[in-house]
Amino acid sequence: MALVDVQHGLTLRPEHGYVLLVLLFAILSQGTWMGFKVIDARRRYKVKFPNLYANKSHPDAHAFNCVQRGHQNTLEIMPSFLVLLVVAGYKFPVTAAIAGFLYCLGRIVYFKGYATGDPEKRLRGSFAFLGLFTLMGCIAYWAILLLTGN
Repeated sequence: MALVDVQHGLTLRPEHGYVLLVLLFAILSQGTWMGFKVIDARRRYKVKFPNLYANKSHPDAHAFNCVQRGHQNTLEIMPSFLVLLVVAGYKFPVTAAIAGFLYCLGRIVYFKGYATGDPEKRLRGSFAFLGLFTLMGCIAYWAILLLTGN
């Protein structure tokens, strides 16, 4: 059964719930969980605010900066991901939800790899791009459909 918001003309189906769950999972994993991991690293390595990164003279600079950079890089791309998820999710809710979940899992693996202190291990999460490119493909396909009148 489709739900219609007459005021805005927005039609949602039950499958859109998957997109909302992935949206929530993204915010909780990429924003909240990773943020708490950075706070924990601040305490463990004694890196005080307002310093975003530990300077090179800090004895644990590399270890802390790897944790911080893993989260920071995730936050840098998060707005683009969220827009892709929501827009693609409107037209293709199941495909977008699966792609978005894959992306989120990849970012978790990326972060955990980076946080080991060996930046090369972040590449284990590269499969996140399969999800991201799938979302881009959904939007490109939808754009073609709209432009060709289909």
